[in-house]
Amino acid sequence: MSQPFSLNDSQLLMDIMRLRRDVRGNHFLATPVDDSVLDKLLEAALHAPSVGYSQPWQFVVVRDDTIKQQVHQSFTAANSAGKAQFSTDKQLQYSKLKLEGILEAPVNLAVFYQNQTAPVLGQTSMPDMGRFSVVCAIQNLWLMARSLNIGVGWVSIVDPEAIKHAVDAPASSELIGYLCIGYVDEFLDEPELKTAGWAEQKHKQDVVFQNSFNSAE
Repeated sequence: MSQPFSLNDSQLLMDIMRLRRDVRGNHFLATPVDDSVLDKLLEAALHAPSVGYSQPWQFVVVRDDTIKQQVHQSFTAANSAGKAQFSTDKQLQYSKLKLEGILEAPVNLAVFYQNQTAPVLGQTSMPDMGRFSVVCAIQNLWLMARSLNIGVGWVSIVDPEAIKHAVDAPASSELIGYLCIGYVDEFLDEPELKTAGWAEQKHKQDVVFQNSFNSAE
């Protein structure tokens, strides 16, 4: 029989989700992350739901400084191109943001989606369900990390093909996430981009609808 959980357990889980943060390089410590701890994070990822029980994820643990440098070079190029797409005011704000921790984090983790060659139950009408499954695995890992007081930063400002080349990924593997993992000097009370005024927090009444988008109050 499945283990029952208490209201205290439920509140603890909510606290972990509420206090999860996207950690940048200016908060990572040089403290090593033991393999035993990393195994706990990966075990959490492996317990994620997946469409058709396909488990389409692959993980590459990166500790090598040369590979990190290659990834950071990709970030630098992509970051310059990304900044140029915003308005002048936003570009100034963008320049002040620290958006990764590739070199500072003791561990980097490249997370891939492996496309299935045969039809997958539940994925025949929505092909992206496999990719969404990998995102679920990343979220599982992220929440477990926060429960262990370990920071995670998701770097999306990179060229996926450059990352594939850096870690010798097969052609059939698709990069979903590049994570920076390590102990931190602090977990911020609020998301950094919220505090910086980059965007405002959306409220439940703004995004939750009853029965249809046109439902009346």
